[in-house]
Amino acid sequence: MLNPEISRREFLKLASTGSLAFALRDLRLDRALAASTAVKQGCITWSGVPLYDAPGFNAKQIHHFGKDKVIEITGIVENGDTGYGNPFNSMWYKVNDGYTYSGGVQPVETRYQKPIFNLPEKGQVGEITVPFCDTKKDPFTYAERGYRIYYGTTHWVTKVIVQRDEKSIWYEIYDFHLKRTYYVASHDMRLVPNEELSTLSPEVPDEQKLVVVDLSAQLVTAFEGEKLVFSQRCSSGARGTDTPKGEFRTYHKGPSVHMTNEGDAVENEAVYSLPGVPWCAFFTGAGNAFHGTYWHNDYGRPRSHGCVNLPSESAKFIYRWTKPNVPPDDDYVHLPGEGTRVQIF
Repeated sequence: MLNPEISRREFLKLASTGSLAFALRDLRLDRALAASTAVKQGCITWSGVPLYDAPGFNAKQIHHFGKDKVIEITGIVENGDTGYGNPFNSMWYKVNDGYTYSGGVQPVETRYQKPIFNLPEKGQVGEITVPFCDTKKDPFTYAERGYRIYYGTTHWVTKVIVQRDEKSIWYEIYDFHLKRTYYVASHDMRLVPNEELSTLSPEVPDEQKLVVVDLSAQLVTAFEGEKLVFSQRCSSGARGTDTPKGEFRTYHKGPSVHMTNEGDAVENEAVYSLPGVPWCAFFTGAGNAFHGTYWHNDYGRPRSHGCVNLPSESAKFIYRWTKPNVPPDDDYVHLPGEGTRVQIF
């Protein structure tokens, strides 16, 4: 956690003048923003991610990973080359006898779950706890596959189905964008308990809470009065789909959203369809939000379509810490005029 010896007023002044990134370097606080060093397993996020014989882009390439390849990470080098236009990420993962840049590897775990059979009447949010799994269009092992879902994604669970003949247990999930159900093997999903969805710091008056996004430093911070309680590198909107600057409020939120530009993509724009985007705290009516991200680990440079990409656990903090609170059995809350204040510089 970043904890600089500067006041909130000084922090906001640095952000508003575009000087925050330089100040963090001068205070030698960039290291405090490095990614977690507890990564043991990773999932390759795009096809062709190289493995090098040393932690640098000028080193010899010895292999290229395919998309969704799960790798065991045996070490971390924090001072390798930065890459792909990202000045804030110099972390490399050691894999067997080589090294791969962390930006193309989603940190994951494999944690199989015991089924839970009692669901609230309206449903409950579930979270994937394996690197990835394929949904099914019917609740059977050999049914036709649906889409693939990834570690940390969240989905609205509406039913538990036990298939006694084949001894399998399934969670039925509902995709609000596609308006249809899919099925996930229960051992791949954790139902999120209610206590993990409660508001953080509820005793702090909402007018004392403030989220600050500094686009030049690609940094999200949260304040309770003068106290800095959260800091995390982000990925904001890329050129042409910039994250809007100004003052906003997190007035509509949902624990799981299928994000897509299908039908809205402009000419030559790549079409994306991202089911299960977790912990979405929207601050505009155009769909700009803080949310978790599973399709890259490249925080520190703009690369989104206008949202503020965060690691899922960081997005979950913002989701829980900001107002309005989303009750555990609700999939979405929309309260115009309310919400926690957000300033984007």
